[in-house]
Amino acid sequence: MQHRPRRNRKSAAIRSMVQETWVTTNDLILPLFLIEGKNKRSEVKSMPGISRLSSDLLLKEVESCMKLGLNTFCIFPSIDNKLKDKKASESFNKNGLYPSTIKLIKKNFPEAVIMTDVAMDPYSSDGHDGLVKDGKILNDETLDILAKMALVQAEAGADIIGPSDMMDGRVGAIRDALDENGFIDVSIMSYTAKYASAFYGPFRDALDSAPKFGDKKTYQMNPANVKEALIEAELDMSEGADFLMVKPALSYLDVIKQLKDNFPLPIAAYNVSGEYAMVKAAGAKGWIDEKRVRDEILLSIKRAGADIILTYFAKEFAQSKK
Repeated sequence: MQHRPRRNRKSAAIRSMVQETWVTTNDLILPLFLIEGKNKRSEVKSMPGISRLSSDLLLKEVESCMKLGLNTFCIFPSIDNKLKDKKASESFNKNGLYPSTIKLIKKNFPEAVIMTDVAMDPYSSDGHDGLVKDGKILNDETLDILAKMALVQAEAGADIIGPSDMMDGRVGAIRDALDENGFIDVSIMSYTAKYASAFYGPFRDALDSAPKFGDKKTYQMNPANVKEALIEAELDMSEGADFLMVKPALSYLDVIKQLKDNFPLPIAAYNVSGEYAMVKAAGAKGWIDEKRVRDEILLSIKRAGADIILTYFAKEFAQSKK
């Protein structure tokens, strides 16, 4: 035999030398959950190891992660039900919990990169990502609310705006609002291909943001479709997105590959709560080697073409590399 591929696998040093794909802490964004209060920590039972944190504890968590080499964080707010209404008014309250915490983080850690979430569902009494009228999600009327929300986040110091709502035209509306108000350097990481997935359950537990009626299938994408993702990506890029995201990651590795092959922008993928919870549950039972499975999952997402991975595994991955 002239070709023996096993020669390049015969030792750890050689395997490392010819390895094609690597995951580093620079590739990762850690999602964090924010709650009201002081010195308050509330475990997310469906996500072992993950907690909702008050702003003071969240600040300490950011500091701890940065010492491990993690520098980028996506913050999600859990809002008191009494502050929720049909128009998500709390989302553009400049003195609210969310913008106040962003300011606090940027004041103490100006070098940290803060990504925010733009969608109505954490603030909406209906639990949907858009304005609801007569049981229907209104697209164009929602855009003004999203733009106002994004502007408040930018004013607070957000580095990256993350519209996760899947309303048509929202990237353009947000880009216009940011540019018209002088925030030309604030980036947009669009949730470009966000699928109507069953993997989001634990996240909705964390934020108490499940829809109060119906589902999100009129705005989130059909899991059966990939050509539709290319249409969404083309639109988002033309409207001014700086990054394109696929969510979830594991069941949509082919979609990540399609976006990577067809668009020049950096591609992000969200390794979501349900994907995390399954690994944790199986690991707790001793059915899998949790750490090896974690690393294999992250590697698969990177190999599929993701430049950036949002994952709840980010901190423990960084700890394992120290």
